[in-house]
Amino acid sequence: MIKICGKDIKIEGRFLRIARLDGDKYNFPDDPEAVINCLRKCGTRIDLFTFLQKLPDTTPKHAYPIEWDNMAVLPISTYENWWTKQIGFKARNKAKQAEKKGIVLREALFDDALVHGIWEIYNECPVRQERLFPHYGKSLEAVREMSATYLDSSVFIGAYDSGKLIGFIKLVIDDSGTQAGMMHIISMLQARDKAPTNALVAYAVRSCADRHIPHLVYSKFAYGKKAESSLSDFKERNGFQRVDIPRYYVPLTSWGKMALSMGLHHKVMDRLPESLVAKLRSLRSAWYQRKFQLKPESL
Repeated sequence: MIKICGKDIKIEGRFLRIARLDGDKYNFPDDPEAVINCLRKCGTRIDLFTFLQKLPDTTPKHAYPIEWDNMAVLPISTYENWWTKQIGFKARNKAKQAEKKGIVLREALFDDALVHGIWEIYNECPVRQERLFPHYGKSLEAVREMSATYLDSSVFIGAYDSGKLIGFIKLVIDDSGTQAGMMHIISMLQARDKAPTNALVAYAVRSCADRHIPHLVYSKFAYGKKAESSLSDFKERNGFQRVDIPRYYVPLTSWGKMALSMGLHHKVMDRLPESLVAKLRSLRSAWYQRKFQLKPESL
């Protein structure tokens, strides 16, 4: 990690060293050219620098090489407009289900109680969404440290059952206040019947509307070549739309330029046919189910 133009820059990779703003789905360079010039002079080998263009502009604004990325974006005017016009009956019913079952939603302070609640949620199950959950098994202090990033621009929303945290969202608001990104959104699997995640999304919409933030971003809409999934269906039911947005890749070395032209900046899995990747996902899911003795609904 290095600091350039007041921004923290993360550098990843050994074979191909790629730099990006730390949290580049929530942080954007005010002056990309100035950042690029500083990276060239920083004394650290960096082959590629990548960054996303900030919403609401989706037409390329810079002359750097681009590839199209995507986001799940919910345009927000008022909470009432979202509730009555942007979602259907099923989403409204799910969002009301938590309240009917006694779940309390509120914005939460970042304190010891919140950190402990997050730690309990993270350590409930080693597998989520058919993948090993990266935060499972982390210590309380590790969870505190990772949850404390961007505190000045973050809003925590908690779902509580008899005072116990059973789900939360961490919203990170960009410097201009034009978008809020869901950096974390997760609920207890054992509380799934109370639909806390649906209620958390509804509360996040209200929080953005109250702050006059026009865009709520729920990470990507589609991942790799996987066009459909239960997660993308959930996002769509709650009013999120796929928005394709430029991601720029700027070569800083001759090797970076060659690697970009060869597509070496992508993961190996991204280059495989979707039919093969789907089979590998099924095998992985079956293996996790057997290894951890999980029920299918827990994956």
